[in-house]
Amino acid sequence: MTYVDLTFSDLGLAALLILVNGLISLGFGLRLEASLVAAVARMVVQLGLLGILLKLVFEQTSPLWTGLAALALVAVAGWELLRRQGHRFRGLFVRGSGHLMLLAVGGLATLCAVLVIGPTPWYAPRYVLPILAMVTGGTLTTAGVALQTLIEGALRERAGIEAHMALGAGRFTAFRPLLRRTLQTALTPLLQTMSIAGIVAMPGVMSGQMLAGADPVAAAKYQIMLLWLVTGAAGLGALIAAIGGVLLLTDTRHRLRLDRLRPQAVAN
Repeated sequence: MTYVDLTFSDLGLAALLILVNGLISLGFGLRLEASLVAAVARMVVQLGLLGILLKLVFEQTSPLWTGLAALALVAVAGWELLRRQGHRFRGLFVRGSGHLMLLAVGGLATLCAVLVIGPTPWYAPRYVLPILAMVTGGTLTTAGVALQTLIEGALRERAGIEAHMALGAGRFTAFRPLLRRTLQTALTPLLQTMSIAGIVAMPGVMSGQMLAGADPVAAAKYQIMLLWLVTGAAGLGALIAAIGGVLLLTDTRHRLRLDRLRPQAVAN
């Protein structure tokens, strides 16, 4: 594989399009200039530090360093999952559950990818960490959407859910219509992403591999595999989050327990 190494002047040229966005904000009085500058600066710093850290981890080729980097990735993802929720559950148990869910789902999908690719050694960070990051990112998004949709629906439809429970319905029976809509809301974007891949949009992994000199057919195979893994893991994560949300919003006596929610927080 061959690729063209980018210089800082190359990056500056690409940044001209970001400057256009700033001019649009100024021209239309959107007042997004400060947010745009902050987002660009944060992105550059984060990706720059990530590149430096990954270079160090790749040079070590150690299962210990790979495992520590993976745990750090999941820890940040778990924190982000909670931060995105407007209504949050009380207690440390919920925080730990989110981290464990992301670790289990991400680890399962990454293990499948390692078995398919067969890198040497099997814990090679060049393969394990990027795949884990993609899978965890997709799972984080769908799980967050599922939780938020479920909680907002429970608050909005409180009377109907409690009426079903008062008539003897179990918690999952009372939540069934809301649970169905929650999963549909969380999974629909995944189906749309797969539907347009290769026609309307060229996915990032395939584009990146071809820019690095890979054969287009080989790049397409990798992209197909990763789309399947990311979609499958994200769907599983949404299901776990939705079922866990129902369990947290109710008790063993099949009563709605909205008191377990903290006052609404505004996500940054």
